[in-house]
Amino acid sequence: MAIPGHAQIDQLMVVEVEISSLSTADSPRISGTDQEHVQALAVVQSPLPPITVHRSTMRVIDGLHRLRAAELRGQRKIAVKYFEGDAADAFVLAVESNVTHGLPLTTADRKRAAGRIIASHPQWSDRMIASVSGIAPGTVAEIRRRAPAEQAGEASRIGHDGRVRPVNGTEGRRLASELIAENPQLSLRQVARVASISPETVRDVRNRMMRGEDPLPQRGKRGGGEGMASAPRSGGGPTAVPDRDAGQDRAAVLKRLNADPALRFSETGRTLLRLLNIHTISAEEWDEIIDKAPPHCGRIVAYLANECAEMWAEVAVRVQRKVAETA
Repeated sequence: MAIPGHAQIDQLMVVEVEISSLSTADSPRISGTDQEHVQALAVVQSPLPPITVHRSTMRVIDGLHRLRAAELRGQRKIAVKYFEGDAADAFVLAVESNVTHGLPLTTADRKRAAGRIIASHPQWSDRMIASVSGIAPGTVAEIRRRAPAEQAGEASRIGHDGRVRPVNGTEGRRLASELIAENPQLSLRQVARVASISPETVRDVRNRMMRGEDPLPQRGKRGGGEGMASAPRSGGGPTAVPDRDAGQDRAAVLKRLNADPALRFSETGRTLLRLLNIHTISAEEWDEIIDKAPPHCGRIVAYLANECAEMWAEVAVRVQRKVAETA
């Protein structure tokens, strides 16, 4: 799903605007501009890219350091692209722009911005807001939990893929378990699409079924969030990071596998164990990894993570098929 804002920027129309007519208020940067970065930009010989400005308020959305560099050069005008949306979407675009390129926002800036986006876009999922603000979905969920009740959002939320999913995924889990039982070869994404829950929640349902457990966690039966793989223990919205119980369950299963001679005493088996053991880290460790991933690498990391997820899903389907054939 495209973040609101990009379609409202005329990428072809660039105009020269008087610097004195621009406003620099409402920046997502708590500490303002970085003077060393401004000076570095000021000495660049080639023209700097146009800045983005909210047309109705003339507020700078993206390019504050370029603006200050132009002032330092003694320029009276600067190249501008206009954004036509409302103030709330203008702030979202400002945050996303400063997360994905240029001088990155600090962690404090990103957390503060996430809190504001939760207030202005409560219907967005934790993962959606995380993708904009550059922090972990679990961190967004925690910020949402501490927010006033009126900012918590609706019974359903809009995900990054544009789909609307319920915060309470109990019915989705039930449907997913039925689909998996009827056709275990369906991919996580296929089941998620039909059941209107996240692929991570489908993964948790499938893992519970493989262990002979109820696909509905106890807190899910009481009307909680989507469940173990999609909601933090604090009760926030969906997140891509499993909670502590999921990590402990995997660690317990892997402990038994590590003791299996059929795996321990073969090179292929040891390779498999090494790969599986990578995923036993805790939710807190996942949060730290995601939070500290350099913003300029974010898109590549997300791409590779999705590729790895698809590969593991394929491994699961083929292993399950082999089990069925040899049963």
